[in-house]
Amino acid sequence: MALHQSKEQFKEYLKVEKNASPHTIKHYMYDIGQFEAFLLKESLKNWKDADHLLIRNFLTELYQTKITKRTVSRKLSSLRSFYNFLEREGLVEQNPFHYVTMPKMEKNIPEFFYEEEIEKLFEVEDLTTPLGQRNQAMIELLYASGLRVTELTTINVHDIDFSVGSVLVTGKGKKQRHIPFGSHAQKALLKYMRDGRDQLISKRNSDTDVVFLNNMGKPLTARGVSYILNSMIQKVAKTSSIHPHKLRHTFATHLLNKGADLRSVQEMLGHENLSSTQVYTHVTKDYLQKIYKNAHPRA
Repeated sequence: MALHQSKEQFKEYLKVEKNASPHTIKHYMYDIGQFEAFLLKESLKNWKDADHLLIRNFLTELYQTKITKRTVSRKLSSLRSFYNFLEREGLVEQNPFHYVTMPKMEKNIPEFFYEEEIEKLFEVEDLTTPLGQRNQAMIELLYASGLRVTELTTINVHDIDFSVGSVLVTGKGKKQRHIPFGSHAQKALLKYMRDGRDQLISKRNSDTDVVFLNNMGKPLTARGVSYILNSMIQKVAKTSSIHPHKLRHTFATHLLNKGADLRSVQEMLGHENLSSTQVYTHVTKDYLQKIYKNAHPRA
């Protein structure tokens, strides 16, 4: 079977059976396409022609491009999943990527805001303007719920339940979950949706159920959210930058610091595996050490 045809079959499998997001499928196709180009360069025209030695040469070529171990690991994971699919479909006899060791990853402690730092971010917007109300509602909700930025940009009006203070989000694999939010986020959201959002809709004659809109009355993109957050933090700290995930990290870290259990935080973050959530325990241990050293007379 042609290389391209197998790729298209796998793409359909990801979309239909795995419910993978367009973003995930894009990464898979890019990684597989890169390996496909390598095979063709080696004058190989079938996926089953790949063996352990060829893969080692492929890895050598990857490392020469100076990409990170994390990116290499992602590519290997993509190709391992692809070959699992080919093996299941009888298109290869075995998966050669089973014999390839993933690069050892350095554990990065997530960046997060301290409580006094994030409080400053809640004071920078002009709440008399539609965009100021939107920005305030957005940062309050990100901090209150730990949403991924892609989840934030796809929230519709009917996904928010103000009576109980929760939002329904669609996460990875199209899995849905309800996340609670507090009174500060509720107040900011109500003000934006009853005032600022209505102005953005009417001014541009827009017709959308998406909650967070740009100044044209159209749904905000992930890039737009990043730009807005960076503009907000520039008003507080001239040299700092922010990424939306930093607010997600802050949400998880602050909950654990205040005694929340790991399973509950896992559920709210939408992590499939507890190991993904456990990275935050390293942060809280550092926090506890700091508290101990500052408070204990014989520390």
